[in-house]
Amino acid sequence: MSIKPVCLKKGDTVGIIAPAGSPRRDALARGVNFLEGRGLNIKLGRYVHSEHGYLAGTDEERLEDLHSMFRDKEIKAIFCARGGYGTARIASMIDYELLRSNPKIFWGYSDITFLHLAIMKQCEMVTFHGPMIASDFGREKVHSETEDTFLQVFGAAPAIYTKEQLLLESIVEGSAAGSLTGGNLTLITSTLGTKFEIETDGRILFIEEINEEPRAVDRMLNQLYMAGKLEKASAIIVGDFHNCIPDSEPSFSVEEVVSHYLHLAGKPAIKGLKIGHCTPNIAIPLGSKAFMDTSRKVVFVESGTTMN
Repeated sequence: MSIKPVCLKKGDTVGIIAPAGSPRRDALARGVNFLEGRGLNIKLGRYVHSEHGYLAGTDEERLEDLHSMFRDKEIKAIFCARGGYGTARIASMIDYELLRSNPKIFWGYSDITFLHLAIMKQCEMVTFHGPMIASDFGREKVHSETEDTFLQVFGAAPAIYTKEQLLLESIVEGSAAGSLTGGNLTLITSTLGTKFEIETDGRILFIEEINEEPRAVDRMLNQLYMAGKLEKASAIIVGDFHNCIPDSEPSFSVEEVVSHYLHLAGKPAIKGLKIGHCTPNIAIPLGSKAFMDTSRKVVFVESGTTMN
């Protein structure tokens, strides 16, 4: 069973780090205001505004921000400012015993997927695939459902997603249960052959993507299929594939590509969850138990936190 972090309460202090790229200062300021408006105190990572090429500081600096937030007993949750590139560069340098001994809410998505999978593999700890502080909560206007999804960190209630809420559609019929794993397709694929390789056996696999043409999605799904990751999953949830359109013809659509591989895998599969690079952007706790039924078009997810 995965380790669940303790939920937040008003007055708690939370940390913000940038394991990938450096956030825009104005967007981060708005994101900080969002958190403060929910009754939280904020501590910024020392290197959150550092710039080193396309990274928010050197590998050592970004690693130090991650370690210091987990080490700091005052910090109750750690939120990533934005995604970008390069998160995987620090994965093999992390002190996973430090993380395991200090379980906290860890929240982000996109390039942060690699850390979610690494932490899951090394610590068996629930982490949250959710909107970024700068690039999502730091927008001029934030969708109300994106704001509402943040409330799950304050309680330990399960979430139920239905076709009435999200226009869920069945791809492959069936029902299944298992702990959630996955995230961004590109980052999932990049774990293959490493010590952080995604484990899908008996789990519900979630995938999302942005700005990849159908042929690139085809290549990645084919690699996951040949590696046995699709057919070993108990079920598959398809999130948002934002701007995944062909730049030339002839081409398959991304929907045709995804459907092809999910039918090859033959496991229950559903699409329509607004999770990923989309608006609204719903957060889900990776590592929590989930259940899905394509005939009822419903997805049930256990809480990712525990009460004090």
